[in-house]
Amino acid sequence: MTLFGIRMAVGVTAGTCAWFAYRHPLTVRATRRAATIAEIVALTCFMVIAAHRPAEFHWHAMSLAIMLIVIYLYIPNRLTYALILAICSTAAFLMLAWQAANMLPADILTMSLLLILANAFGAVAARRFNTVSREEFRAQLVLKDAADRDHLTGCFNRRYLHEHLMPTELARAQRLSQNLTVVLCDIDHFKRINDTHGHADGDAVLRAFADLLKQMTRDQFDSIVRYGGEEFLLILPSTDLDGGQHLSERLRSAFAMMQIPSLENGNVVRATASFGISTAHFGQMATSYTLHDLISSADKMMYEAKRNGRNRVEAFQLC
Repeated sequence: MTLFGIRMAVGVTAGTCAWFAYRHPLTVRATRRAATIAEIVALTCFMVIAAHRPAEFHWHAMSLAIMLIVIYLYIPNRLTYALILAICSTAAFLMLAWQAANMLPADILTMSLLLILANAFGAVAARRFNTVSREEFRAQLVLKDAADRDHLTGCFNRRYLHEHLMPTELARAQRLSQNLTVVLCDIDHFKRINDTHGHADGDAVLRAFADLLKQMTRDQFDSIVRYGGEEFLLILPSTDLDGGQHLSERLRSAFAMMQIPSLENGNVVRATASFGISTAHFGQMATSYTLHDLISSADKMMYEAKRNGRNRVEAFQLC
């Protein structure tokens, strides 16, 4: 009856930890903690069962070898944790076999070699598996980043804007009852730059403008999107109309003063940009505006800036 209760405890612990790991959004640390708890309980109960059946230590050794492989390879955990648990359980089992089982030294030696082999194989295999998993994870991050960003400027692309930024930024502004400002920027007479200096210099102008946007916005907070050929969209959370105008004026002035080295003839290329700004406040009162409405309003303001002479900033408060 005691052994049955022990086996039930192992099953309940393993099932509970697995349920929490796969049914709830646990962090990596919490998942590892659950795996470690399940392994400790299972190994402890295994030792108790082995102590109650000393005549079966040969079979217990093979069972432990299988358990070690499972710990190393099939239960998600840090390799360090798995290694500590496996070595400690192996040492405890061998001590228990030496004291409780009536075994010949040759049998103890054979059992020790079996468990050492299981540990060595499991550790090497787990190390390789972890290395492959990390490389696969890095490759996935690289592919995801390449899919989300424009290859020339490194800014987000419109796919990322529509699939991620639009819903998340609007939801955040509504949840926190904050201002949300968007700025649409367009490099003036960009076709003339390509025609006069060549497409290589046109690309250099785009990269320089994108780098300027990255330098003067808040990293990990503001978002920069390459909206079109020479158009860029800034999404500025927690920014009112005055803040958007102040940033846009700084960007306009800094870009107009930039001297971009030409890749064609060694001269410099100079350009200007026009900015359209739109802001909405998502306060306690529900508003029907969306991020698409803000972008449309900013687009109108940008063309207003172009009609008024280019190299200027126009702004509008939606609500």
